[in-house]
Amino acid sequence: MYILFDIGGTKMRVAASTDGESIQNIEKRETPVDDFDAGMRLFQEMVEDVAGGEKITAIAGGIAGPLDQEKTKMVNSPNIGGWIGKPLKKSLEDAFNVPVFLENDSALVGLGEAVYGAGKGERIVAYITVSTGVGGARIVDGRIDESAFGFEPGHHIIDIHGGPCASCKNPGDLESYVSGSAMEKQFGKKPIEITDEKIWDEYARVLAYGLNNIAVLWSPHVIVLGGSMIVGDPAIPIENIREHFSRLVHIFPQRPELKKAELKDEGGLYGALAYAKQNM
Repeated sequence: MYILFDIGGTKMRVAASTDGESIQNIEKRETPVDDFDAGMRLFQEMVEDVAGGEKITAIAGGIAGPLDQEKTKMVNSPNIGGWIGKPLKKSLEDAFNVPVFLENDSALVGLGEAVYGAGKGERIVAYITVSTGVGGARIVDGRIDESAFGFEPGHHIIDIHGGPCASCKNPGDLESYVSGSAMEKQFGKKPIEITDEKIWDEYARVLAYGLNNIAVLWSPHVIVLGGSMIVGDPAIPIENIREHFSRLVHIFPQRPELKKAELKDEGGLYGALAYAKQNM
């Protein structure tokens, strides 16, 4: 049995896979963002619930932040401050005495979409999530592409003079323009409260510039878009993104297709399943 997890800034998800092909017994709890030890106690309780006493072969999952090069701990995070620098991999290995495989959460969602979801069958997949923040990864031949510290596409600069979110840590990066947190700071409302189609189209236009950069730097066959700002309601209309994107990308004979993510909240768990199988 594989134990799969997805630790985000709001929710923790833990699930099991008894056959290595499907996911069962998904449990969700609030993430103790400021208390790593409390998080580990909660994690153990969740694993006991989903495992049901069966033997665990390995544990794999993602956490919302960049990792050290050895993929043993998170080194930075705007949303899970109490977990930064904590020995997550070792703590889980000591608790369960099985191999543990750790990755960035967005990278695992991208892997899930590439192997099981909207990018299935495509050799090179770029995954971009637009939610509270902006993240993503490049997937090649069904595996997360190599990197020194992971992928942070939300922090590439699209305006050297700074974006509309002056209070953002990196004003001028893509995240400061198109994320849910940027929208809330800019308009003083949560994205779900904004119904003005012109605002959503402007976010589509700016996101298309970011996707142009993804296309020319990562050269994928398909770009899969996920996150609440894409698949939620209201959301940045993908038709508008495609229209703006089509006006920008001309250097290649064919533009990468833009697709909506298909796996919803379970993308990270499916990515963790693929990751576990690849590492065992």
